Amino acid sequence: MKKPLTVNCPTCQTGVIWAATSEHRPFCSERCQKIDLGAWANESYSIAAVQQDEWELSDATQNKATAEMNNASETDTNTDLHLH
Repeated sequence: MKKPLTVNCPTCQTGVIWAATSEHRPFCSERCQKIDLGAWANESYSIAAVQQDEWELSDATQNKATAEMNNASETDTNTDLHLH
């Protein structure tokens, strides 16, 4: 029989069987799950990212938005021509 995969709980490092029956996986318990959630809420954890001005769009995002607006206005203009 194949040995079940086990992972360590990210909060307390207790071994957790990785299976559908492990209700709180990858955590060992609801308590450890909530401790982890609280750490994210308190901003104890973070994901590294390039800091941007809150209102600044990346060039790619800005170009895409401009193209979508141009396409939408062309569609509106074409629709208006056909209405009588």
